[in-house]
Amino acid sequence: MVELGNTEFFFKGKPALAITALNDTKTEWYASSLAKEIDCTFPHVIKILARFEELALVSFRVSGRKKLVVLTTKGHKLAEGLLSVISFLK
Repeated sequence: MVELGNTEFFFKGKPALAITALNDTKTEWYASSLAKEIDCTFPHVIKILARFEELALVSFRVSGRKKLVVLTTKGHKLAEGLLSVISFLK
């Protein structure tokens, strides 16, 4: 997980953590695993993901009873930009 440090002044913590965590393509992300990764409640993660979906930052793939969360191209670009800013501010 990326540490935001002083950048929380510029970004809301949990959405920024969520988008940067989802940028890790080696991990299969589900709402529950994302909630655990960013230390957030499951209902709050669901709200974050719903907003991300409205903004076309994520898409969902159904795998059995679970919904896999995947960043779109736009989502990857945003995550990379955030990671760049976080790195700059450290």
